[in-house]
Amino acid sequence: MHYNCLIVDDETELAKMTAEYFGMFDVSTFYVESKEACYKFFEDNTVDLVLLDINLGDGSGFDVCKMLREDMQLPILFISARQSDDDVLIALSIGGDDYIKKPYSLSVLLAKVKVNLKRVEQIKQAQSMALENVAGTNAIAASVGEGAGASENQSTFVMDAATMSVVVNGKRIALKAKEYALLNCLYEHQNTIVKKEVLFDEVWGDSFFSDSTLNVHIRKLREKIEEDPNKPEYIKTIWGTGYILELS
Repeated sequence: MHYNCLIVDDETELAKMTAEYFGMFDVSTFYVESKEACYKFFEDNTVDLVLLDINLGDGSGFDVCKMLREDMQLPILFISARQSDDDVLIALSIGGDDYIKKPYSLSVLLAKVKVNLKRVEQIKQAQSMALENVAGTNAIAASVGEGAGASENQSTFVMDAATMSVVVNGKRIALKAKEYALLNCLYEHQNTIVKKEVLFDEVWGDSFFSDSTLNVHIRKLREKIEEDPNKPEYIKTIWGTGYILELS
């Protein structure tokens, strides 16, 4: 099932009241009270936005945020009674989009949620239109190419942020959050060598990740988008420097 908002908060009454209030304004909302319940929720459901408390009975909201960021690009807004600047900085540095301190005003919180939901919808619509335009262009190009004996080596490569996927030669391939972020970084610098340090900074936001972390993600990407991961056509290694996404 799909919801607009998921609340992850062990203050049951507050979470329930917030969910009911949101429902009055047509923001479909579900709430869970623990880290484990949050993970279980995503096994069978999808959501546009998450409101996440830091202190959970069975763990930390920071851990939940890190986990979600591995697979999803949806907005994550922290809601917490913790007031220190350090908590705010940590929350934002690991992928949080905003930090709302408790006690919060339901009307103000709803306004923040609606702004983020509107952005999510705009991104979906823009990406959908872009894909439709690309599909139409590719269909015309294919028709022209058939008549002119076009090369079979021509390919299409389209990033889709709305669904966190890439379309390669007409085939849509779902990616995890870090895989998408990594491929998108290479895509934005296509046909140019991207140094490892740049990838660490732009994808992980930290220059202290190990080469093995990057290598594993590159390998997973190749397994998904390359016909032969051992002989990559797109993502190529520049030994001692970084990687390049070669697109004709």
